[in-house]
Amino acid sequence: MSTKIHACTEALGNAVRLIATGGQAGDCPQALPLLKGLQPGKVLADTAYDSDENRAYCAQNGIEAVIPSRPNRLEPAPMDAETYRDRNKIERFFGRLKQYRRLATRYEKTAVSFLAFWHIGAMIDWLR
Repeated sequence: MSTKIHACTEALGNAVRLIATGGQAGDCPQALPLLKGLQPGKVLADTAYDSDENRAYCAQNGIEAVIPSRPNRLEPAPMDAETYRDRNKIERFFGRLKQYRRLATRYEKTAVSFLAFWHIGAMIDWLR
């Protein structure tokens, strides 16, 4: 069984929300649950999160979507490349947490306990 972790971080790269899904689950449907109840000024996400639904949610809530368009999109959406550079903070977050062997190798049998260890790792990362 494989599990995928989806994360939402704040501007400094500290976790705000974590969601676990099956390894075969797509990234795009997880964007709205990650953003639910949050009011960020900008959303920086990779191409996997590009959809009309996600862009409409951001526009409706006054959030600037900095998401590169998928290659198959007929009319690419404009994107601020300078702002998109800050997306490396989420990648560094995952890099820091995957230094914990237990998170990188997934010893837990259930998704709930696996996600719990990710929450503990995120708390330790936040406190550093």
